[in-house]
Amino acid sequence: MTRVQAPDVPLMGFGQVMHRRLRPAANAFNYPTYFLMLPMRSLHQNGSGALAHNRRGALSFFDRDHGDGGDNALAWLDALLLKEGVDGASGEVWLHTYPRVLGYAFKPVSFWYCHRLDGSLRAIVVEVNNTFGERHCYLLDEPAYNQTLSADKVFHVSPFCTLAGGYRFRFMRSEQGGVRKTVARIDYHDSLDDACEPLLQTSVSGTLEPVTPASLRKALWRYPAMTLGVMARIHWQAFRLWRKKVPFISKPDLPHNPVTR
Repeated sequence: MTRVQAPDVPLMGFGQVMHRRLRPAANAFNYPTYFLMLPMRSLHQNGSGALAHNRRGALSFFDRDHGDGGDNALAWLDALLLKEGVDGASGEVWLHTYPRVLGYAFKPVSFWYCHRLDGSLRAIVVEVNNTFGERHCYLLDEPAYNQTLSADKVFHVSPFCTLAGGYRFRFMRSEQGGVRKTVARIDYHDSLDDACEPLLQTSVSGTLEPVTPASLRKALWRYPAMTLGVMARIHWQAFRLWRKKVPFISKPDLPHNPVTR
């Protein structure tokens, strides 16, 4: 008899965000956080379980917070991959993102892990939002976990950084004794010289567990204003950099192409 595999279920990660600036003035912070890890194909086909999907909830996920702002972010992603000539990514797509909390969300960065039918990783789309309401995607073709991946920086995020240089990404997954963990690390180098140390080191990591009424309550009770806190902390850290006399960079024009390979 053929065994039917159970569908993937939405997950929630509990962990921390790390940010470290090395120069010209050192600045670092580390905050507790939580995030969603959503199997987007399964979610659209089989439902979202305890998570409010495209409807109001104390903690919810809306497709229109991603991509082109439509009601089906997975359709947007598939169209993006097709346009960019990325084929074979018809397996599960796991979206690492922040939820809406009490109707509000700000998502500095989300990660789309696009897999083949055999479960191997085909592409990663790094979806970046800045505080000016703008969005850009970095497409990493043929990536691998535990491998350093690179992309030129073309999108303005921080007024204390130029567009020079590029990013180095590293994505890690582990499972031991039934405990699943994930780490996404982004280092920004303001020079393409391989010997240049990074200007910024950032990461978000966490231990994954299924989204259930209990895990939703834990997230809300521990961090009742988490997404508001994300925005508040961004502005607080910007104020600290200004106090340290880090040079302020005027906002450049948006890149012509909304996707960078």
